[in-house]
Amino acid sequence: MCLGIPGRIVATVDVAGLLMGTVDFDGLTREVCLAYLPDARVGEYVIVHVGFAISMVDEAEAHRTLEMLRSMGTSLEAEL
Repeated sequence: MCLGIPGRIVATVDVAGLLMGTVDFDGLTREVCLAYLPDARVGEYVIVHVGFAISMVDEAEAHRTLEMLRSMGTSLEAEL
């Protein structure tokens, strides 16, 4: 199953015109393409699917979703 996982942007960088970011997923960090969300900024939360941030989400919703995934026994590392 493919999931959209919420994470917080901790850094952004322009790579040859492509907005990329480091996203923290409850302690795990991954490099993510932010091209679909050019207004995304450090500190904001995004939903990431297969390495692409596809939508913005507020902090409370991100935490609820992460808690639900933990309660299901879902390994974030395996999903990311």
